Amino acid sequence: MDWSPSKSTCVKLYLCSNPDDSVVERRALRESVFPKLREHCRHTLGLDVRVIDPFESNDSSSWPDENSRQQLIEECRKSSTGPFLLALVGHQYGTASLPAQVEVSDFQLLLHEGQQAGVRTQELERAYQRDENTIPPSYCLRPQQRLICCPQQLEDKEEEETQMKAKEEELRKVFQTVVSLCVHNGVMSPKTANSFYRSALDADLRFAVDNRPDNEIIRRCLVYVHKVINAKGETKKSCMKSPPQQQSEEAACDLGTTPTDGQLFSELCDHFLPGLISSSQLLVYTTATECDRRHGYTTARRRGYAESLCQQVYCDLVGLIDSWNILDSRDGCQFSDVLAREQAEQQELCDSLSRLYDVIRPEEEKVRAYVEQSEQQCPLVVTGGPCTGKTVLMAHCAQQIKSWLPDSDPVLVTYFCNLSVNQSPKHLLSSLCYQIGMRYHSESSSEQNPNNCGDPSCIPPIMEYNMCVSELKERLTSLLSSMPSTKQPLVLILVGLDLIKGNFGAQILDSLPSPLPHSVKLILTVSSNRTQVLKVFKSHTNPPQCVSEGSEKESGYVCVQMGHVDRKQCVKMLATLLSSSGRRVTSGQQALVNQALTSCRLTLYARLLHLHTSLWHSDSDVTESSLPDSVHLSISLLLDHLEKKHGSSIVTLALSYLTLSRTGLTEAELADLLSSDQKVLTEYVPQDGSLSCDLRVPQIDVERLLLDLRSFLIKRTVAGSDVLFWVSRHFKLVVAKRYLGTHDVRKEIHLAMADYFSGSLSCGGAKPLLVKQKSETNKYSGKMGVHIDRQPCSQPFVFPFSDKDSGPVNLRKVLELPYHLQKSSEWVEFEHGLLMSLRFHRAMVRAGLLGDLVAMLESEEGSHHFSLSRERALLASILKSFECLLLSSPLLLPSVMETSLLPYLEVFPSLKGYVREIRQERKDKGTGLGVALCPAPSSVPSIQCLKRDAKTKDVSVREAAGTESGIVAEIMDDGEAWVWKGSGCDIVKLSLSCKQKEMKFAGVKSSGQFILLSTQCNKLFLWDVSGPEMFLQVEDPLKTTVNEVEGFVADSKNIFLWWKDESFVSMFNVSSEIFTHFQCQSCVTCLVCSSNGFYMYCGQQEGTVSIFDTNTGSLLGSCSNSNHNAVALIILREDMWEMACVGRKGGVSLWDVAAKRNPPRLVTESFTGGKSNDILNLDYSHEIHTLLVCQSHQVALWDTSDWELWDEFLAPQGKAFTQAVLSQDGNLFLALLDACSLVLVWTVSTGGCILSLGVNNQPCKLIKTASDVVCVNLDGILTVWDSGMIDAAGTAPKMGRGVKEVVVEQTGEWFYTSDGSETVWRWRLETGLPHDNFLHDGPVEKLRLSPNNSHLVILSAGEIYVWQTETGQNVLRMSGSRATDILITPNSNFGVSISERGLSRVWKLAHGSIVCSINSYLSDAQVSPESTFLIGLRRRDLLAASLWSGCINKRFSCCIESSEHVVAFHTLSEHPDFVVVMAASGAVYTWKVTEGTLCRHFQLPYRFHCQPKDFQMSSDGSYALLSTDNEAINLLDLSQVRLCSFKAEGPVVKACLDKSGCYAAYISHPTTTLEKNCVCYQQARPVLTFVRFTDGERIGIVCLAKNPLTLVVCERQCVFVGFEDGSVGVYSILDVEVNGEKFVGSRENLNGCFKQCPFDRALSRLPLPTPNITWP
Repeated sequence: MDWSPSKSTCVKLYLCSNPDDSVVERRALRESVFPKLREHCRHTLGLDVRVIDPFESNDSSSWPDENSRQQLIEECRKSSTGPFLLALVGHQYGTASLPAQVEVSDFQLLLHEGQQAGVRTQELERAYQRDENTIPPSYCLRPQQRLICCPQQLEDKEEEETQMKAKEEELRKVFQTVVSLCVHNGVMSPKTANSFYRSALDADLRFAVDNRPDNEIIRRCLVYVHKVINAKGETKKSCMKSPPQQQSEEAACDLGTTPTDGQLFSELCDHFLPGLISSSQLLVYTTATECDRRHGYTTARRRGYAESLCQQVYCDLVGLIDSWNILDSRDGCQFSDVLAREQAEQQELCDSLSRLYDVIRPEEEKVRAYVEQSEQQCPLVVTGGPCTGKTVLMAHCAQQIKSWLPDSDPVLVTYFCNLSVNQSPKHLLSSLCYQIGMRYHSESSSEQNPNNCGDPSCIPPIMEYNMCVSELKERLTSLLSSMPSTKQPLVLILVGLDLIKGNFGAQILDSLPSPLPHSVKLILTVSSNRTQVLKVFKSHTNPPQCVSEGSEKESGYVCVQMGHVDRKQCVKMLATLLSSSGRRVTSGQQALVNQALTSCRLTLYARLLHLHTSLWHSDSDVTESSLPDSVHLSISLLLDHLEKKHGSSIVTLALSYLTLSRTGLTEAELADLLSSDQKVLTEYVPQDGSLSCDLRVPQIDVERLLLDLRSFLIKRTVAGSDVLFWVSRHFKLVVAKRYLGTHDVRKEIHLAMADYFSGSLSCGGAKPLLVKQKSETNKYSGKMGVHIDRQPCSQPFVFPFSDKDSGPVNLRKVLELPYHLQKSSEWVEFEHGLLMSLRFHRAMVRAGLLGDLVAMLESEEGSHHFSLSRERALLASILKSFECLLLSSPLLLPSVMETSLLPYLEVFPSLKGYVREIRQERKDKGTGLGVALCPAPSSVPSIQCLKRDAKTKDVSVREAAGTESGIVAEIMDDGEAWVWKGSGCDIVKLSLSCKQKEMKFAGVKSSGQFILLSTQCNKLFLWDVSGPEMFLQVEDPLKTTVNEVEGFVADSKNIFLWWKDESFVSMFNVSSEIFTHFQCQSCVTCLVCSSNGFYMYCGQQEGTVSIFDTNTGSLLGSCSNSNHNAVALIILREDMWEMACVGRKGGVSLWDVAAKRNPPRLVTESFTGGKSNDILNLDYSHEIHTLLVCQSHQVALWDTSDWELWDEFLAPQGKAFTQAVLSQDGNLFLALLDACSLVLVWTVSTGGCILSLGVNNQPCKLIKTASDVVCVNLDGILTVWDSGMIDAAGTAPKMGRGVKEVVVEQTGEWFYTSDGSETVWRWRLETGLPHDNFLHDGPVEKLRLSPNNSHLVILSAGEIYVWQTETGQNVLRMSGSRATDILITPNSNFGVSISERGLSRVWKLAHGSIVCSINSYLSDAQVSPESTFLIGLRRRDLLAASLWSGCINKRFSCCIESSEHVVAFHTLSEHPDFVVVMAASGAVYTWKVTEGTLCRHFQLPYRFHCQPKDFQMSSDGSYALLSTDNEAINLLDLSQVRLCSFKAEGPVVKACLDKSGCYAAYISHPTTTLEKNCVCYQQARPVLTFVRFTDGERIGIVCLAKNPLTLVVCERQCVFVGFEDGSVGVYSILDVEVNGEKFVGSRENLNGCFKQCPFDRALSRLPLPTPNITWP
């Protein structure tokens, strides 16, 4: 596999070492460095880390040979991002192992020279066998001598292992002796001989770095050399002296040509490595340790070195990996948009698959011919049997398209549908639209597309996410028709469309135009056994449009049949594969191979044969049965080999995990999962029973298994990670049949992967491992549980970064965890742990998977296991409504969800946990802007919006009806019927057939649990929605011709029908299907039955009501209203023996029906006066005794308990009502107006319109169900609202007009609001409700609260009202002030009334007596902090008037220039003697009022100027808010004498400075690129931002749902916002860095929903009837 390190998402390190001299160091690195390094790379860079230690196993017989180690090094070099080699060079060189393979000539030379010298070589000859199948022919070490890859330990084998090691050591000495003889005799070069002497450390290190390009060494290799002086010590030296006899034997063999280990070690450390340092900048760190001569290199010293090595390795690797700038280099492929990310992944996948094209297929020329035919307008279908190579052929052809069309610039879109992560029709269509649009948009020049604004490719991908499937089909057709041209033709290749589950493939093909537009080529792959998907083309061909031969004209497509590969080509391909791996077969074996390839001529089969034949030796006993005759059998044989080589448990689990994963697995994930399995880990328990607390499956074992599978596993990038997946789906089929045959096994695997990706075993979490326990007699006595930390990586949804901002999203968890939770049937965890989790939502939104999240929340899969379907629907609705905003600013998700959910927590209590999670996250972060009081909603989010997936457009709703249980049916103009079966369901088409012909519908009615459908062929069908979906045909023998059904009423046994312009009623018994008819005096208009069904009351056209006995059919009596208006509704109150008849003009007559056998007696009659139109609809609620009568000009409400007209609501001027219905609790009513695309909500108590519910098109009908309100749009779209949410929003606290002023007590517990009316409201923040309302005789102009919170002073209609806040009494009412403004002194003792045309007065707040008068009018006046001066502007100067005498005592005048004057000023409460003054020229002064002195500090630059309306100061004078121009907050930092400018998200409409001088709050209208192309109205909504001055950090951002009018920041760190609709929002600030305090307001303690408007419960405080003080 060709894999670029820059594209890899894994740091893969090969740990090179001497296994005998690095046990302690390697263990220390595994335990303390590599897990820590892995977490660092995952959290900061999004990379995984794998370390391959070939000698990790304690069993030396399982160590890989030199050839395998070289393959591992090469794999690390190719697939690692950044460094790939970590070498530990200790103080021991290590021993050379027997070579696994020696060429025949060299081996025979060794034997000859040894035998000539008298060396016994018999054991050496027995250890090796000749193999002619190697290239070149070689002697290979027999497998039984190597004892490789058998991790399972057997009992009592220590003695056998000791003997084997001694034998191997003896063979090694013999081998090196004969090599030395060859060198001594001059028949072998020293260079060749050295390859037999080198240790594993030396050989691996040289292979990794010797003769390599510099770019493979620089910053990619780390070498640590540890020189130990006096390592052996005197004691060890004396113990290690060889016996005299042994020394003499060794001397005899020493011919002076064998290099010693010391010489080889010196050459490595002193020559080879230093040479690379200078030539290739190899990083080598050398450490020297001098030991005590007596004790040598002790264990303590080794541990000390290991600790220091761990610290050094971690720092060096982190620096080395970070130096690669992984994030910067990967920015180009890390798309926030899932469609753009998928486009890049599909292209990469195409490149990878094309490299598997080994055999030239004749079908390639046919594909080329189709592409080159400009007149061809039919799709090309490449079909063939399994494993015929359709996918690889398409990937190869995709690489050739540009060369096939040299005269044009083709746009190629290749999509591997069955390999897509999301295979839903909506996603596939969205992705195709995106890729086509973006390719043309990026490749087309302005000359080719002059009308770029109308270019369909310019439609943003966000709009595609908002489209339904039918709209996406139209979008795709539009792109195919408008974008391709002769110069830029489109070649669309769809692979594996037939392999998608369901009938989705046919839906995609059905969306394509037929015939194809010019310059469009469509190529499909379809398996021979799945051709039913091609029936779509036959339906399109009428008449045939295909230029082809034979049956292709009728089929509608051109077909290319993939045949088998020519046997000779298969043989050639196999020979090439064998040669590349250094193998071949003998002539006899070749004959068997030829025979096998004759029976199965498939490239995949040839690849499998390569693996089988590469295991053959020249003397292998091979027969016809040795080779399987099919792909599946060949795969099974491969699995047999893998189990034998690697162990059954690890192979079974590894392949099962790879097969059942959703998107594939990374190598690190596979190793983690294997280490988490009980059965696999048990096989790695040491024989002596000693267990490490961090026992894991060695990485080397996983890596060697993957090396054996490398021909059949391919790497692809999915969501930024390199995952492994099968090159052919047939591997999945075989693995599933072999290992995953039962549901329980599959569920267990899915559950293990769910546990892994959920992170339940990470962060040090230990899991018990059951191991056998030995008794004193060395017998296995049972099992014990040992807790093992499997060391899996942590699995947060979002990786935490070093700072407060979140790091990259854990896309692997986001993609895999939901899938495995569903497949393992963990529905509770799936719903509560994911679907209702803020962390999961945030990760999905940040990953650009908002559309997938919404689909997951709305999905019906597993719905019968869920308990929170309505809550999920609400979350999905909110996410969809804020889609544009969240895709551009995903970090706003917590703010959006908190503000959207708070008003409805009492309706959905289970969502309180979601809000608590938001607040806890903010608390943990230490900063944020929370919602202490949520403003009353101005709209209500729908819980569902359902669109018909219809082919026909521009069709309107003819009629719609719904049942109490929530079933809604609608009939369209084209005769189609569509049904919605309630929450969690889609709207589906209803089909009924008669004589094999689909019927067209004409109308629909509902009553109780029944729906009555009428067809255009004069048939009636009754559907009982409480039972199975069965339709009972209703045939009335009295009706020869069917008029339009006017209505019907159902009881438990019968239905009663009446027709338009007919004077009889038909009673139909549902069980017996028998009709009974009742004749009336005139045309029937309405009908009602008694509760027991014995009596029927028929209202008629002439105002008559006839009463029938349904059992006998006899007429019991009749009555008629006096004006003979048609009866529109009959309300029967059986407990009161009353019958109320509502006339068509709105009149009501009440009748006593106690005497059944006598005519009803008229009790009372009431008729509406004035203008009277026909009733449009009526809505009666028995529970609340209310009747709503809707006419075009008004809506009338009747109290049915005493039948009094309660109120009448006129339609807005120039508008007319079309329908109205009562809300669930009757406090509101919903109405539709003509030519209005909103559903408007009125409150009954005030008659004001308080809510507007948005819909997508003109609404035509409202349907109430038990829990919902459904709006049927003219185009058939259904919008569903929860009735409880409408009631909660409609009764939320809100003033009658826009909030003009907000004043807050210093404690922040109470605040006051004014909307310009006669009322001031007093609110309590803890409850979020108004507590008092203060009434006045005129509109309130000014509102002031004394600093000690004791008095509320209000200016209303020229009069001053003083209220005591504690008692709510109006103690003073003063007239004659002619005031335009009022102030209260900081000491709370005096009030100041400012008058523009009269005297300004200072008066005592307690009793209103005047202290003094001020003759001069001072504008923008302020009272000095010590309550001694009134400071204000007069003409061009700043004056200070005494509050005791009224005289002007001080004056500030800018006399430097004639044009200079004061524009703004501010007093400082913490510096009471000073006033900061801003001059028009930009000069900044401080004026000491008491002394009359001033100081000019500096001049503002010309770019900065002071806006008087914005100018504010902090109480200590450290900061001044100058202006809010140019989408920025401009501040003056007086403490450091500097200017600051904070960039806002858009134009600033309101800004307020915190008095402490720490923060600023501002409201802006964001302007983003996204907004310009988007219709989402939330995107244009204002945003409240809170900024910290010290570092400019944004503490929090909150999206406001409506336009603000006022903004106040109180001392308790709360932001109060008054809105134009009369609501108030309070937002709490959390910032522990500045104040160390946490203030979080909450309404979670508010219990119960509002049943009436909260203002009705507030205490009304009446003013004094007349002024008690009159000023002259």
